This record gives sequence, structure tokens and C-alpha cells, in this order.
Amino acid sequence: MPAVTHAAPVVEMRGITIRFPGVLALDHVDLTLRPGEVHALMGENGAGKSTLIKALTGVYAVDEGTITVAGAPRTFATTADAQDAGIATVYQEVNLCANLTVGENVMLGHEPRRGGAIDWRATHAAAARHLEGLGLRIDPRSLLSTHSLAIQQLVAISRAMVLESTVLILDEPTSSLDRDEVDQLFGVVRELRAAGVAILFVSHFLEQVYEISDRITVLRNGTLVGEYLVRDLPRDALVTKMIGRELDDLEALSRTAHRAIDRSGEPVLRAQGVGRRGVLEPADLEVYPGEVVGLAGLLGSGRTELVRLLYGADRADTGTVSVHGTPARMTSPRHAIDHRISFSSEDRRGEGIVADLTVAENIVLGMQARRGWARKIRKADQDAVVAEYIEALGVRPANPDAVVGHLSGGNQQKVLLARWLATAPELLVLDEPTRGIDVGAKADIQRKVSELSAQGLAVIFISSELEEVLRLAQRIAVLRDRTKIGELDSSEVDLDGLIDYLANEGKGSAA
Repeated sequence: MPAVTHAAPVVEMRGITIRFPGVLALDHVDLTLRPGEVHALMGENGAGKSTLIKALTGVYAVDEGTITVAGAPRTFATTADAQDAGIATVYQEVNLCANLTVGENVMLGHEPRRGGAIDWRATHAAAARHLEGLGLRIDPRSLLSTHSLAIQQLVAISRAMVLESTVLILDEPTSSLDRDEVDQLFGVVRELRAAGVAILFVSHFLEQVYEISDRITVLRNGTLVGEYLVRDLPRDALVTKMIGRELDDLEALSRTAHRAIDRSGEPVLRAQGVGRRGVLEPADLEVYPGEVVGLAGLLGSGRTELVRLLYGADRADTGTVSVHGTPARMTSPRHAIDHRISFSSEDRRGEGIVADLTVAENIVLGMQARRGWARKIRKADQDAVVAEYIEALGVRPANPDAVVGHLSGGNQQKVLLARWLATAPELLVLDEPTRGIDVGAKADIQRKVSELSAQGLAVIFISSELEEVLRLAQRIAVLRDRTKIGELDSSEVDLDGLIDYLANEGKGSAA
């Protein structure tokens, strides 16, 4: 790693504040980017990383605060304004034209012209020079669609350098790359750093952050936690700052989580070597009746990817799944539902509630899907089930005809939980069920999960809040960088140990 530079900052963001209706997205956040450095921007989901990037790139207007580029105050009304100031962004999903050639993508909008027309020979020759400057020797006349995602990422970076950018933002650039492809990308990043480019690197992979970065800025809940030199910030300290809980501030664990689980029989679900190339390394997992198995790990660690493979929402490349000891074909959610497995997605609005339908209609959706749309559920039966779960989960207002989109986030989550409980599942998979809801609703949902598991329901529980996982789970599967690195007994680990285990890839002491 090169020495940290002491050059004048190329970007200074001071006191950046952005408000949305009812939400303070950023609260007086600072960020400083220096030439010749890779600066990692870290924080859990909802910390404000994307909002800060969009403020710097002209997507969002800034309500308060200042942005200075190369010593001059700047106001960015559009992304073009930011590009004109030398700020380029390469996103996780490459924003290129796959039906054009590599050269056309590199030079798009900056093609050499002759007599008013584009000189295609000169365009592809110029593209080749830019690509070779990044160590990339490919035919600029080849279609972009014929190349791997890693090559497309490098083409996007090359395009940014055509603009003579002094700042390059890399937003989750490695999320779909394998190790060799990451090495190739990082080789280019190091060359750009040596050339004096300021690079803002956003990633959930701790190993990669420590491999390539010089500084780290941590955000939490829209506020600045601090800026640190990588060499001065141990990994467990970074995890603690992101989570927002000091190691000695652990709440008492629930007595329910420490009850004994009978694992003498067959588990409700047994997964062996389940994985998908580029998404998740092969992993094993077992869940027994009455057991809550927590999945712990930072965002991007593979928690959601694992449960989506188990549920059939995504198709696994490797591994087998059995339910109650019988091999199960889990290639679609339909198969999972047939095996009495229910899954509540972390994307409450996109994959959960139907905002324009009523509370009652949302609750009975799962029942009807399991039964089949040709066999309609009697209205009286629907009403009885809806009334039962509205009362059991404390949905407010207690009106089955209320439109779900008008309810608070916590009550929407309760409706979603009611939908899957109404299907009488034997395994309930909950992905971030308490994210973005108020403390009271969180307590209600945690209480219900604990109560149901004590009655024999098997549960897989994912939460970014490690305290929740410790409070509810009897056993914790820990994931990091798309790999399951181990399992812990919640009765033998505290928050200190769990963070240490997570930050040190299972090599720290867990108790």
C-alpha cells in the first residue's frame, strides 16, 4: 500500500444535509477525497452512502452544506455538471450499451470526427489507446456483450478516463466478480491511484476494503461516524462503528433463546453444499423444529443470497436440499411453498406487500397461492383468518379494509408476517423483518417470532442488528464475503465475540 498522500483535497464535502419527506437522509456529513488515494465509504444499509454519492454526482440537490472541487465551490444541478467537474461514477450494474462495440462505448459522445462525420477508424484507435492505458488489450471493434462483466467494468472505467476525470467513484464494482476478476480490477485501480486519481470505493467486502483502500469514512443512520486511516482502524473496530454499538454495551439475551433444542430427529430443512457461482460459495445449513437459526454478517455477506437459494427464488448451481429427511426439488418458490416453507423478503415493498390492496387481501394472498387460484377460499374463512392475525400481531389500525400502502412500515411488516403465518408454515424465513420500523413494532415482531418458535415453528432469521440475532437465535450461522465461515451457539457467545468472529473471518475468539 502506498504512503497516504498529503496533497490538497480534490473534493471537500462539508455539512452535507439532505431531507426527504419525513426523513433526514444525511445530517451534516463531511467527506474529503485526496488525489492518489483510494477512500472507502462504509456503512450498513440505510447509512447514507448512496445518498452522499448522489449528492456528489448531481443526482440529489443538497439542502445544506457545501461541495468544493479543486478548491472551487461547486453546485451540481445535474450529473453532467459533476462530470464537467471531473467526477465519474462506475456503478455495480454497468451502465453501458451492450449492443455497441467496446470502442463505441469507450468513446461515446467523444468520437473523433472528420468533415462533420464520426471517424470510426480513429474512434476505435483512440479507444484502444485508452484501454491499453489501463492494461486492457481487447479488440475495440468487438461487441461489448461478448465480454465478461469484469471486462465491462474496466470498459466503463476506461470511458470515465476519456473524460479526464480526477475523481472516480466505484459503487460496489466487485459484487458480481470472482477472485481473478477482482484482482484484474484492483490492478487498474492501483494504476489510477498512482496516476493521481482520487477514488471513492464503496463495498461490503471487508477483505477488499483493507486490500485496496488508504482511508475509510464510516456513516451510520445518515450521520458521520468518522474518517480513519486504514492502518489505524482494526477490522473489529470498523464493524463496531458500522453497527453502532460499543462492544461493552450488550443487552441481556432472551431466556427463550437459551432453551434446549431437540436435534435427535430429522431437521425440518437440511441444505448440503448449496451455492451459486459468483453469488455464494457452497454452504451447509440445518434447521430443526422449534429452532431459530440466525444468519449474521454484514450487508453483502451472502445472507440473503443463501435463503433465496434455499427458497428457490434463485436457482442453485450446487448442493442438495431435503425437508424432513426427504430430498426436495427447490427450483422455485412454488416448490418451497408446497413443502410448507414461507419466505418474507427484505424488500418489503418490491417483493412483499401489494401496496394498493387492503390488509385483508394482502394477508390471504399466501393462503390462496398455496391452495391454488382455482380453489377460492370462502369469504367467511378469509375473514376469520384475517381477524385472527390482525389481533395476534397488533396491526394498527385494526381495519381489514385499510389500504396497506397507507400503513406505517411496522404495520406493513406485521401484515406481511401475517400473510406467511396464515399458510401454516413449518419453516419461516424472515429476511430483515424489523428493518426501518419503529421500536415498538420491532419488539412486537421479535416477541411473536420467539413465541412461535417455542411452539415448534422452525425459523431462519436475518438481521443487520446483531443484538437481534443474539436475542432470538439458538444457533448463529456466520457469513462473510459470500462464504459461510462457521456456526456459533448463541448461549456461548456475546456481542464482543460475535463481532470478533465476524471481523476476523472466524479466527477470533467467539466466547
